[in-house]
Amino acid sequence: MTAPSTTMPARASVVHVGRPRWFGDSLTIAWRNILNIRRNPELLVFSTIQPVIFVLMFTYVFGGAIKVPGVAYIDYLMPGIFVQTVVFGSLTTGVGLAEDLQTGLIDRFRSLPMARSAVLVGRTFADLLRNLFVVALMAVVGYLVGWRPNQSALSILAGLGLVLAFSYSLSWLFAIVGLYARNSETAQAISFPIMAPLVFASSAFVPVATMPGWLQTFAEHQPVSVVVDAVRGLTYGGTTTSAVLAAVAWIVGIVAVCAPIAVGRYRRVV
Repeated sequence: MTAPSTTMPARASVVHVGRPRWFGDSLTIAWRNILNIRRNPELLVFSTIQPVIFVLMFTYVFGGAIKVPGVAYIDYLMPGIFVQTVVFGSLTTGVGLAEDLQTGLIDRFRSLPMARSAVLVGRTFADLLRNLFVVALMAVVGYLVGWRPNQSALSILAGLGLVLAFSYSLSWLFAIVGLYARNSETAQAISFPIMAPLVFASSAFVPVATMPGWLQTFAEHQPVSVVVDAVRGLTYGGTTTSAVLAAVAWIVGIVAVCAPIAVGRYRRVV
């Protein structure tokens, strides 16, 4: 008779998945979204070439017709162009999320051992990096066409940092739009009525005093005007602490309101 084997049966290997590292997962998602920009020529054009066209168009087409007392129009214009560009650029957050939901990509993310918050944090962080590149590119183009900020380097950097912080807050706003929209086309359609009044009924391109009286109150106190005026002061002069604090208050307030709504909606969707 054959002696019974004394070898113990092999135990099934068990893989223990630790708690997901939300920061590392968010960076991975952010890198994925950055690579997607490089692989998507249309998005690359929208992110880089279109802002340059806005700078050139407003400088050479409208610049001769618009007079701002005491300041060259290009110096008045550039802070508005910075903010306008990041407002339009924040649209990609909502469109991208709507597209990922439509294609089922987020369902695949859900099946992975990763932090669920990484999708939203990674998306908004990737859009912040894209806006950083766009703002830097616009600053170079603006300087080439005559923009001459006359404040200290630290003050100018603070102004550009305020623009980027505002872009990040708006990414959370449009993330809500993308999570409620049925597809990317719907997200675009919903976003435009939000963007248009904020950008064009503001101090971005013309002084608020030139607008009809009934529009001035809204234009003066809405977030785009508040941020533009603060950036204008930080780059060209005349700013006050209250203007910067008002801009920061808008930025913090938008994130504080929109981020929890976006996270709550994301949890229900997935």
